[in-house]
Amino acid sequence: MQRTHVNGELRISDVGKKVTLIGWVAKRRNLGSLVFIDLRDRTGITQILIDEKLTDEVKNVRNEYILEVTGTVIERTSKNKNIPTGDIEVKAEKVVIINSANQTPFIIADETDALEDTRLKYRYLDLRRPVLQQKLFTRAKIVKAMHQYLDDNGFIEVETPILAKSTPEGARDYLVPSRVHPGSFYALPQSPQQFKQLLMVAGFERYYQVARCFRDEDLRADRQLDFTQLDIEMSFMSQDEILTMTEGLLKKVMKDVKGIDIETPFRRFTYKYAMNTYGSDKPDTRFDLKFTELKEVFANSEFKAFTDGLAKDGTIKAMVIDNADKYSRKDIDHLTELAKKNGAKGLVVLKYHDGSLQGSAVKFFTEKECADMIAKLQLKENQMVLITAGNWIKASTALGALRNYFGKNLHLYDPQTFDFLWIVDFPLLEYSEEDQRYYSVHHPFTRPNDEDLPLLDTDPLAVRSYAYDIVLNGYELGGGSLRIYDCDMQEKMFELLSLSKEEIENRFGFFIDALKYGTPPHGGLALGLDRVAMILTNSDSLRDVIAFPKNANAKCPMSDAPTPVDQKQLDELHIKVVE
Repeated sequence: MQRTHVNGELRISDVGKKVTLIGWVAKRRNLGSLVFIDLRDRTGITQILIDEKLTDEVKNVRNEYILEVTGTVIERTSKNKNIPTGDIEVKAEKVVIINSANQTPFIIADETDALEDTRLKYRYLDLRRPVLQQKLFTRAKIVKAMHQYLDDNGFIEVETPILAKSTPEGARDYLVPSRVHPGSFYALPQSPQQFKQLLMVAGFERYYQVARCFRDEDLRADRQLDFTQLDIEMSFMSQDEILTMTEGLLKKVMKDVKGIDIETPFRRFTYKYAMNTYGSDKPDTRFDLKFTELKEVFANSEFKAFTDGLAKDGTIKAMVIDNADKYSRKDIDHLTELAKKNGAKGLVVLKYHDGSLQGSAVKFFTEKECADMIAKLQLKENQMVLITAGNWIKASTALGALRNYFGKNLHLYDPQTFDFLWIVDFPLLEYSEEDQRYYSVHHPFTRPNDEDLPLLDTDPLAVRSYAYDIVLNGYELGGGSLRIYDCDMQEKMFELLSLSKEEIENRFGFFIDALKYGTPPHGGLALGLDRVAMILTNSDSLRDVIAFPKNANAKCPMSDAPTPVDQKQLDELHIKVVE
C-alpha cells in the first residue's frame, strides 16, 4: 500500500496524472458496464470510474470496504459542484480490496437516521461520518491556537496529578481505592485548582494545562462526567490584566478557527446587573429583551401573588413581548409551567389592547397601578406582559428562562453571531437554609473584594468576590477568580464555611502550610474546552465534540462501562460490594 494522494486533494489541474488512492467505499452505483464508487478518507471523497475490464473485481464490494485504487485522473463529464474534487474522477486501472466490511447498522454519512444510543454503541463507525470528523478537527484547531497563544505569552505547560486527595467542594468526587493503603482512597481531580495555586507558590508565575477533570454529577446536553478544560494561572497580575489576557486568547481562537475578528475588550456586566436585567448569570446578549423592575409600581399592593416580591429580598419583574394576539390560553399555560419549572411560584400574564390592560389579574390592581405600569413599560398596542414575583433569585431566574424561550422560538438572534462578555462581582457566599450554613459561590479559595472585607463578620452574603465568568451566546465558557494568598484569610474563609479545625487540617492541611512560605498574589481561570468546541461547531450537545462520550445515563454504550469487576479485584482492594 502506497498512496500518492489523499481523497480530498485532486483538482482539475491534476488531469492526466497516474495516482493511487486508498479509502472506504462511501457509495457504489452500478450502471451495468460501468461502476462508480465514491472513495472516502478523512480529507474528502474522490469518484472512481470502473469500466467493464474491472467490474468483476468489484462485484462483491459494498459500502465501507477499504480499496486501493490505481488509475488516471480524468475530467468528469457531469461535474459535482458540492465537493472540492467534483471536477475530476479517477479511471481505475487496478483495484485491490484491502479489507471487507459487514453491513453497517446505520448510514455512514453526514445525515443519518440512527438514534444517538445506536450511534454511540458503534461510535467508531459514527466517527467515520465527515460531519463528526470535522467537529473533532475543529476542536484540535482550537487547542492548537490556545497552545500557540499561551506559549507566545510566556506560559509553561505543566501536568498535574490525576490521582489526588479527596477534597469535595460541591460535586461528588470519583474515588479510586488504594491497594497499597487498604481503606484509603485517591480522588480524580474535579479541577487542578490546588495544584495550579501551588505552582504559583513554587514561582512558575504563568502556568497552563489542557486538563482532564472528573465530576460525579447528573448529566445533560452540555455536561459530561469526564471533561477537558484549559486551565490557566498567573501571578502578580490584576483582575483587569487576567481578563485582558483571556480576551487575547479567545481573539486568536476565533481568528484561527472561524476566521472572525472579534472586538475587544469584551463588555463587563456585574452579576447583580445580569440577573436583574436578563435573569441569568450567563445571559444570551445576541437579542435585546430586558426586564423592568415593578416593585415601586406595586409598593402598596395587597395582591397575594406580589406580596413576597415586596419583601427585602424580593422582586417584581416584567418582560414585554410583541404580538400578544398570537398567544392562546394553551400557550400561556405552557409559559406558566415553564416559569414554575424554573423556580417561580406562578406567572402573571397581561395583554395590552385599546389603551388598557387585559387579564385575570387586572381586577387586583388600582387604576394608578395600571397607569404607572403602562407608563413604566412604555406599552404599545398588542403587547403582552409577563410578570414574576417573589424571591429575587428565583423570580429573576424563572423570567430568564422565559426570555431564552422567546429568544429561540421567535428567532430573535442571528445564530452566526458570537457575543462575548464578562460577568464580574459575583457574591462570595450563598446560604443553604437546608444545611444552615454558608457555601462558596465559586470555590473556597476565591478572594473577597477588598472593599467588602469589613462585611465578612457582619453581613457575609453582601460580600462580593474577585470572581469572573466568560460568557458566549448564553453559555458559560469558563470562569475563575483572584485567589486568597494570605494564610489567615484562607483559614477565616474555611471557618465561614463551617469547616472544623480537624476538617481543615484533613482536607487542606498541606495547602494551608504552603501559603505560609511567601505566596504571591495570583489568579486564573479555566475554559471548558468541550463547550468552546460545541459552540464553535454549532453542535447541539457536548457529545458531538468528544470522541468517546458517555450517554445521558452516565454509561458508555460502546464499551458498556461501568461494569462489575471480578471478586479477585475487589479482594485485592479490600472492597465489599453490598447489594
